[in-house]
Amino acid sequence: MKKITLLLLLFITTISIAQEKEEQYPQDIDKKQEVKLNALGILAFEWLDVSYEYLINEESSFGVGALINLNNDRDLDEYRKFSLTPFYRRYFSNKFARGFFVEGFGMLHSYENNNYDYYDMYGNYINSNNGDTKTEFAVGISVGGKFISKKGFTTEIYLGVGRNLGGDNDSLEAVGRGGISLGYRF
Repeated sequence: MKKITLLLLLFITTISIAQEKEEQYPQDIDKKQEVKLNALGILAFEWLDVSYEYLINEESSFGVGALINLNNDRDLDEYRKFSLTPFYRRYFSNKFARGFFVEGFGMLHSYENNNYDYYDMYGNYINSNNGDTKTEFAVGISVGGKFISKKGFTTEIYLGVGRNLGGDNDSLEAVGRGGISLGYRF
């Protein structure tokens, strides 16, 4: 009986020691929040685009981004003056909230609608530049990837497109979302 008990204890000990431990990274332990700055937005478009993300679990998160146009003089920037973008992400990696993700987002945005091109009833081409500011809401989807250092610094690359809801004939039909963001997980 003692031999059977000894063998049973030895077997249980061997199994418990042989269990593969899940590797814990310092950036994954009790760190559920991230702040990020879109470096591409600042360098290419002169947009200040910052975001906050809360990690729900290892597979999902939600957050919000805010974009402010710092320079209204360039033609490329005129379509967005401000945006507030809540989002939900789902990660498809076996590591904690990193790797490939798909994101659903909503975007409340305002833009300057400068040009109306049309023909009047006499066939004359009219191009008016009245600078109306419009505020609209869009929903969309993005895909991307997130990389995290052992010290908690994050880099993510993402690209998405959304469709404006409502609006009129002069409204933008679609909005873009994308960037290369640098941040920190804490």
